[in-house]
Amino acid sequence: MMSLNLIIIVLTVLVSIYAQNNTNLYVQLMMNPHEVMKRRQYWRLITSGFVHDGYSHLGFNMFTLYFFGGAVEQYFGYILGSNATVVFVFFYLSALVVSDLPGFFKNKNRPGYNTLGASGAVSAMVFASIIYAPLNKICLFAVLCFPGFILGVIFLIYSFTQGKNLSQNINHEAHLYGALYGIAFSIWVYPESAAIFLEKILSYSPF
Repeated sequence: MMSLNLIIIVLTVLVSIYAQNNTNLYVQLMMNPHEVMKRRQYWRLITSGFVHDGYSHLGFNMFTLYFFGGAVEQYFGYILGSNATVVFVFFYLSALVVSDLPGFFKNKNRPGYNTLGASGAVSAMVFASIIYAPLNKICLFAVLCFPGFILGVIFLIYSFTQGKNLSQNINHEAHLYGALYGIAFSIWVYPESAAIFLEKILSYSPF
């Protein structure tokens, strides 16, 4: 049986590829805060996560989601049992919305502002997995490997500082707020994970 995470990946790939060859649909699905406010097109808060800016953007997000989303789905299964399915789907979809909200409020009066991609929800999955397994190593370019909590701190600082750079065509705020939401949601699902997380990182030794 195909996992929920894999179903989300396949659905995202299919919608992204189809939308890239259908300009009208592509525009209708992406996040445009002005259109959401003016025309009450609230679906864009979710559908924008199923379209991407090219195949490299799509590939990187889905590659990351495959590993970290799969891990989170398993963690939820251990913690929640039969309720894991509903909670996992809710987590992913709500992460798409929450990660879009800061950009939505900041740009609701800018008709030309658009954003798209699943990066916010993917960040939420990455950080949920870090909360549950902070010492598991995450490798960059299959060469530089760090414990998840260390790379997580670096990512948060980078996203926060780069989010202030309006000249970039990357929605760093979605990454940041998606990550923070992933932390909050994973602890809400399993409150004991906060204490376990602290215990593990305090006992960490690089040598």
